[in-house]
Amino acid sequence: MAADGESTPDARRATALAPLPDHRNVHTPWWQEVWRRHAHITTPLRERGLECDIEFGLSAYIVRVSLADDSYLIVSPPQESSSERPPGDPEGWIATREHPDDPSLFEVVYDSAPSSDPGAPQRPEARHGGSIQSLIAAIDHRLTQLGLLPHPVSPTGTPHPPPATPMPQTPKAPDVYNTADRAPVYAYGDALRALTDQLNGAESHADAAALLHQILEPTDGLLAQLGEFFEAAGEKAKEAEEDDDFDLSYDLADAAEIRNLGEVLHRAEDQMRALTPLVPTPQPPSTPARPQSLPPRVLPPAQPRHTR
Repeated sequence: MAADGESTPDARRATALAPLPDHRNVHTPWWQEVWRRHAHITTPLRERGLECDIEFGLSAYIVRVSLADDSYLIVSPPQESSSERPPGDPEGWIATREHPDDPSLFEVVYDSAPSSDPGAPQRPEARHGGSIQSLIAAIDHRLTQLGLLPHPVSPTGTPHPPPATPMPQTPKAPDVYNTADRAPVYAYGDALRALTDQLNGAESHADAAALLHQILEPTDGLLAQLGEFFEAAGEKAKEAEEDDDFDLSYDLADAAEIRNLGEVLHRAEDQMRALTPLVPTPQPPSTPARPQSLPPRVLPPAQPRHTR
């Protein structure tokens, strides 16, 4: 499978993406698999016009981001010890800016990795853990300050599309109640129910795999967006002054881990597409059973005739 083709979600985006790296590994299955596992990082960065590549660091894969001033970003999980978590889903992220010829430009842009020293103070972003949204927001902020962000982002954090591309309309959230009988309206639940109905009526496993893609796609799929939703809800809870707001935020942060199901099921789409429908074995026509022959009928003995 090509790393970036017409069948991938990248090709359907209105925002132009930065090109793929130009090396032979791009066409190898192992690199394509590692790239897929980091698509939730590389895709938003490429939407901003930043060219990305995947390399192996000290003990885990890293994302290398080229910048216009010949410096680069390294986005990586903690490298001190190998993590048992799958690639692309560490306990936290570290983003540093470096320059091959000017060590003075080195800086830590973001660090949400848990500290290995219990006595060391935690960085403020450590509470975000493996959140991609917080990581991208920090990169946006710093590169905007440096004037190194090719596609500036809007106040909502999304990159502006090229001038020739119209801004997409933001769908209006439905009312919780309709105006007729005040019955609850669950537009998003109804949308998922409709997707389930399509799956039940799918005529092929390829059609079913396409519907699975809507759920499991690592950037725009339902699981990824549910994770973003619960994470945003947790941040909103922290804005309150009540004593239990942090308890609620932690519960919502735990709920955001639903996005990790995409890692568990990352092969489900391809496996579904490869399934062969079960064809029932034709049965030979049944031969009607011969009727059992009846025993011979016993005639009554002849009665002697009496003569007068």
